[in-house]
Amino acid sequence: MKVFLTFAFFFFFNLSLIHTKSTLTLDAFFNYTNIDGISLSTSGEYLLVETTNPSWDTHSYEHHLWLYQINERRKYLITNQLSPSVAFQWSPSGKLVAFLMQNSSANHVDFRYPSRINLNSMQNIYTYNVETNQLKSISVGNDIITALSWSENDSSLYYVALNLNSNNDDEEKWKDVIRYRAEYNSTIRQIDVNSMLPIRKDIVSVPFLVTELVFSSITKKLIFSSTPAILENADHMQIFSIDLNNTASVVKLTSDTSMKVGLSLINDQKSVVFVTMPFGSPDGTQNLTQNRLYSVDLTSKSIERWASDFQGNVQGYTTNGNNGVYILGQVGIQAQIYSQLSPKDQTVLHAGLTGTYLSITASTNSIAFVFTSFSKAREVYFTKDITQLKSATQITFDNTQYDQMDLPQAKAYQWTNRDDNQIIEGILYYPPGKFEQKSLPVLVLIHGGPTEASLNWFMGGWYFWAPLAATEGWLVFQPNYRGSIGYGDEFTNALRYQPVSIPQKDILDGVDQLIADGIADRTKLAIGGYSYGGILTNWIITQTTRFNAALSGAGSVEQASFWGTTDIPIYIADLVGSVPWTMPKLYQNQSAIYYVDRVRTPTHIVAGTADVRVPFSQSLMLARSLNYLGIPVKLQLLPNEGHTLPIDPWHGKAKVQEEIEWLKLYGYNSTIV
Repeated sequence: MKVFLTFAFFFFFNLSLIHTKSTLTLDAFFNYTNIDGISLSTSGEYLLVETTNPSWDTHSYEHHLWLYQINERRKYLITNQLSPSVAFQWSPSGKLVAFLMQNSSANHVDFRYPSRINLNSMQNIYTYNVETNQLKSISVGNDIITALSWSENDSSLYYVALNLNSNNDDEEKWKDVIRYRAEYNSTIRQIDVNSMLPIRKDIVSVPFLVTELVFSSITKKLIFSSTPAILENADHMQIFSIDLNNTASVVKLTSDTSMKVGLSLINDQKSVVFVTMPFGSPDGTQNLTQNRLYSVDLTSKSIERWASDFQGNVQGYTTNGNNGVYILGQVGIQAQIYSQLSPKDQTVLHAGLTGTYLSITASTNSIAFVFTSFSKAREVYFTKDITQLKSATQITFDNTQYDQMDLPQAKAYQWTNRDDNQIIEGILYYPPGKFEQKSLPVLVLIHGGPTEASLNWFMGGWYFWAPLAATEGWLVFQPNYRGSIGYGDEFTNALRYQPVSIPQKDILDGVDQLIADGIADRTKLAIGGYSYGGILTNWIITQTTRFNAALSGAGSVEQASFWGTTDIPIYIADLVGSVPWTMPKLYQNQSAIYYVDRVRTPTHIVAGTADVRVPFSQSLMLARSLNYLGIPVKLQLLPNEGHTLPIDPWHGKAKVQEEIEWLKLYGYNSTIV
């Protein structure tokens, strides 16, 4: 009897250990730390980490800038008021950091509405000395700063100040009237960071909005890029330079139709590397491609493509100290680290952990990166050897609470589009404890973009909420439909001329395969998505009645009016094939509103009232139509929120909470007779 009791004690004790992991809750899922950026000092001794956390009491987000001493493994908070609108910058010596704070910059500025910008508040640039822990503020008057760069030493900075093409008389005349397409000037200035009374020197003014700035001490040139507030003209999405020995002439270095981001100097400082995010021309001559990596020579203006042998998507990059680059290359649902010595060399894959490498930074002798996977929330890791990625040291522990939770297991899933035999890939998130079980209720959760992809990662928050939906009992199906990145340029470009109809077929064939494989319960199907995922949701519920419930987030229903009111008309025209008056039938054929009388699916709709990417009038149109037709519908408007819901964390939480309730109310009510 004693032996039996001892055995029973250990049996139940060990059983309890198996089930000690807690359940992922709504509150826990939204108390996630987002790691937005990392940057090593030139010596590799210090690492800067930018993080974002919800501040529930203040109905806002806190943006932190942390300093990590690598050797001592110590962490310091520089500020919890970092402005996310302008990237922080290391000085040439690696001893100073320049940045803006939220109370000294134009946060949440919408450049599409220039008359709303406050040009009267006093602004400051801040510098932090990593050796003395001294924080210093430098007044720049009422300049609204859009970009920063150090000069050739630690004594001065260059910055870009936003100007509006207006004068005092004009402002008095028009007062608060919004002039939607007002013109901008940007002035590049130099300022001494050591003087008690800093002197500002104007370098050059240009007639467009400058969003990135770098300085080459070798060529004595400033290089800057333009990203317009409204993406209407490809000529406004270029890279320029100015020789500081001859500031009378601004040189245009590029002349294509892509948006260019992530400017960085190769270590010899004679070329600038950048990532292209393709936006085609309205006449349809430019194909959609994945993100690519290029460099432009500052003297000859010759452009070379990096990683031309790589068929996936360039997720990011960093220069590596030897005039080469480390590339975050995404193929399918993974993003791994590649290196390349020069544009003419082959890319080399460095074996890493299975999952997604999100950010990378390098010094002459060190590498830091952000990694995440299905079962591991994002953290920062450090190594001195690119060939030892799997044994890199974890140096942040911001999201370790998820290590103690019973997270859903997930895996890749493939099927075939029956029309053209194209293989499509997606992800399945299983409810905890039900991995690879059959006859499960399915939520199809569609990613936005469309030039995005669902990846092997874990992120908390309102957009990537598949783990939370799986915890609620749903098998979450995330399809990487045609137009997604990571599957080659041809796969991405296949979306053109059929921006909703071809993804519809890819997605529905995936649902059919899940049913045929016995994985999905055909009587318990739901569908949803945000942004382009919302657009596809709106379209799909006009084409089939198989879904019991739908979740539409910031999605359009009428593509001509969408083109006319969005801030990215050049991109929408390229997706459809041209502008509305040249292809009116195609615009109508790809618009859900003209088929909405077929809808039978109860639909929850959410949109931000300040959204200019997908204006909330599109959601109003859908809600009114479904209400008119007697279809159960609920419209949730988030006040003052833009497309990415940057204002109040409660809004994103309320969005997901209501969507979960909608699934409980309608998701299990089969429409199949």
